[in-house]
Amino acid sequence: MKIKHFFAIVFISVLFSGQPEAKAQCAMCTLTADNSVQNGNMDGRGLNKAILYLLAAPYVAVGIIGTVWYRKYRRRNIALEIKDERINLN
Repeated sequence: MKIKHFFAIVFISVLFSGQPEAKAQCAMCTLTADNSVQNGNMDGRGLNKAILYLLAAPYVAVGIIGTVWYRKYRRRNIALEIKDERINLN
């Protein structure tokens, strides 16, 4: 089991380390950011980073929900060995 986790971590690390930096946004935001940087204003850089954070937020939320669901599902399938005894609740 630990070997699978190790290989999964190595695979994901290699996968993400080889990716070029991607910056994507709508045409209006691109023009605003480029014009502000050319005019000496540094707010365009902050706009670019804010757009990337907004883009990543739904993926992070889905990942967290999926992880919580998986952990609860995995715990539910555990077989408990309980002795059959009569319990008096008086």
